Amino acid sequence: MKKQDTNTIRKKSMGVKTSRIIANTIIYAILVLMTIVWLFPFFGLVLESFRVEIPQQVGYFWPKEFGFDNYVKLFTQTDFLRWFGNTAFMGVATAVLQTVFVLMMSYTLSRLRFKGRKALMNLMLILGMFPGFLTMILIYKVFYDFGLTENMAPIGLIIVYCASSAMGYYVSKGFFDTIPKSLDEAARVDGATRWQVFYKVIMPLSKPIIIYTVLMGFMAPWGDFMMAKYIIHENQLGMNVAVGMYEWMSVTNMNTHYTMFCAAGVVVAIPVVAVFLALQKYYVEGVTGGAVKG
Repeated sequence: MKKQDTNTIRKKSMGVKTSRIIANTIIYAILVLMTIVWLFPFFGLVLESFRVEIPQQVGYFWPKEFGFDNYVKLFTQTDFLRWFGNTAFMGVATAVLQTVFVLMMSYTLSRLRFKGRKALMNLMLILGMFPGFLTMILIYKVFYDFGLTENMAPIGLIIVYCASSAMGYYVSKGFFDTIPKSLDEAARVDGATRWQVFYKVIMPLSKPIIIYTVLMGFMAPWGDFMMAKYIIHENQLGMNVAVGMYEWMSVTNMNTHYTMFCAAGVVVAIPVVAVFLALQKYYVEGVTGGAVKG
């Protein structure tokens, strides 16, 4: 009886292991397939950026001739460097300002208790549900009066990106809620001011959420088109990469700028991918840490 029981248990264990292996194999196969499907357009974009035999769209996938002509033209015969510089400037400035605004608002709502706190949080939650383009006409009128459109559009867009950024306090506040308040109280007993507690005690413990906020602020200007197009119009001095590259996809420019458009897409993707890969660990920690407690 004991030998039979042992054999039965062994067979069941082998059956469970076999089922697990099969299930894992199927899951990995699906994930690999999804990865291939997801990366295929990017692979095609890279191939098109190195195609030099003809600058327009073609009916075949693999280029007949490879070269760096599109990249050379991109940096020497267009205003791409100016657009890239404008976008990089907006990305860095927005990342810094948004991080300051979001962290200060999040710390305030997490640690301080004051009259109207709940109402303020609810108001910001409701306002955040409205799409930003509802205010585009008013924003343009104000910026036009202050000279922050067209060639000065990068400054205006930074203001747009940062003006309401403090309303996105949810993740950061959740992260600060996980830090014991006893640390604040101990620092206050030792004579630290509220600012010193925030800067010298809380910030060193909040590296993941700081990195997360910086990443979100940096990536936003790279993909913005609607607001940027509305404020910039067709002014070459103030264009960001999204608006500038869109001009190459017009009917008149498609046949002469398509491969250069692909090269620009590759160049634009490099900074975002590099920053994200370098800070991915802290990004994940910031998201999961802020989701623990709200």
